[in-house]
Amino acid sequence: MTELPVEYLYILSIVLFILSLRWMSEVKTSRLGNWSATAGMAIAILSTLAAFQIQRTDLLVGATLVGTVLGTPIALKVPMTAVPQRTAMSHAFGSLAVALVGAAEYYQDLPDIDLFTVSVLSAEMILGFLTFTGSCVAFAKLQGLIPGRPFVYRGRNLVSLSTLGAAVALGVYLALNPTQEFVLPIMAGLALLFGLLLVLAIGGADMPTVIAILNSYAGISAAALGFVLDNKVLIVAGALDGSSGFILAVIMSSAMNRSFANVLFGGVGSRITAGSTSTAQAARSVQAYTPEDVATVLEDARSVIVVPGYGMAVAQAQHVVKELADVLQRRGIDVKYAIHPVAGRMPGHMNVVLADAQVPYEELWEMDRINPLFPETDVAIVVGANDVTNPAARTKADSPLYGMPILDVDKAKTVVFIKRSTRPGFSGVDNELFYLPNTMMVFGDAKEMLTELVASLKRRGGSRQKG
Repeated sequence: MTELPVEYLYILSIVLFILSLRWMSEVKTSRLGNWSATAGMAIAILSTLAAFQIQRTDLLVGATLVGTVLGTPIALKVPMTAVPQRTAMSHAFGSLAVALVGAAEYYQDLPDIDLFTVSVLSAEMILGFLTFTGSCVAFAKLQGLIPGRPFVYRGRNLVSLSTLGAAVALGVYLALNPTQEFVLPIMAGLALLFGLLLVLAIGGADMPTVIAILNSYAGISAAALGFVLDNKVLIVAGALDGSSGFILAVIMSSAMNRSFANVLFGGVGSRITAGSTSTAQAARSVQAYTPEDVATVLEDARSVIVVPGYGMAVAQAQHVVKELADVLQRRGIDVKYAIHPVAGRMPGHMNVVLADAQVPYEELWEMDRINPLFPETDVAIVVGANDVTNPAARTKADSPLYGMPILDVDKAKTVVFIKRSTRPGFSGVDNELFYLPNTMMVFGDAKEMLTELVASLKRRGGSRQKG
């Protein structure tokens, strides 16, 4: 294939990537955006393979087969609850691939490698390797393989930043002395260690933002490698990935009223100990109710707002939530869904889970639009959301959540909170909403409790027109 057609195909891929970001910015066109990105990547890969002479076809075919065999069942079998973990591992594998290609390019170009090339390679390898271990730790926390609370100790930020500083210093030394091959593995090892230390010290409540930041790092490292390889589509794709990840991280931090520095080095979730939480809970009591009690309240409701959270995803209760909404709407009740930007374990997690249950897009309301409606809402049903509904974010200055914008669930006339227990969320903060007089706590598996609620409403039958 000549160079001109390849450039045209690269342009087509870039256009498809840009369109995919545009389409995925809206729920209604997100599926089209996904297909656009897939098509763009397929064209980019095939045109690149056609543009260069392949020296080892056996290795290429073998790697493709291994990736297909491993990737296909992961894509087909991973449940909606595990999408954040799967995203973290995608970042891990992608960043590792970029870092390893950079290392291979360095060794291949020796001893005639120039200053610009080794400088860019050093930077992208540091980013790639730290993103790999950071993403692996994020996966382990999200999967529950290690505790979600931050691993903090005295002087942790000094240790972490010193590790990064040493890696950067070695990268500069390597750029000035490119033939000193022994420096590269040491630099890579320090970058791997920094990624490990960085994410270990971040609490589970901040994982959505961490995933976005790691996504940005992976994109930047890929774009840098594109300059070395003189691959325009890799430069553009990496730049799009890096910038979109950065913008998303800014949005997520804003949604939590937090700075990047606070997310990365604040250790949120470490201030509240298990002992202090249990003591605070023991001093107060909650009002426990049954699904039958909730059905009685819903009979007189005119408006309902459903607030989904990670607990709904874990229980795989999204389909029962949709069934409940259908039953309520047939009774003439207005139903909306309140979506907090950081609900769940990754950006847009609740949108993905509810889309799986075929919830109409127009019923999904973002936080800024839905909050003014809570005071006039008869019933707010919270399904597994915790930190994003905690009034302590408004009232307790010593709380790690203080200042974070939340869903104003407590302002509804009645709050139904479906949860297994009164245990705190990832932030480790006891939820003040549990103890309010207008809150009805329904303890149990979300799917089971909602199924009982739907059955109770159906037994009561009847429908009414909106008054």
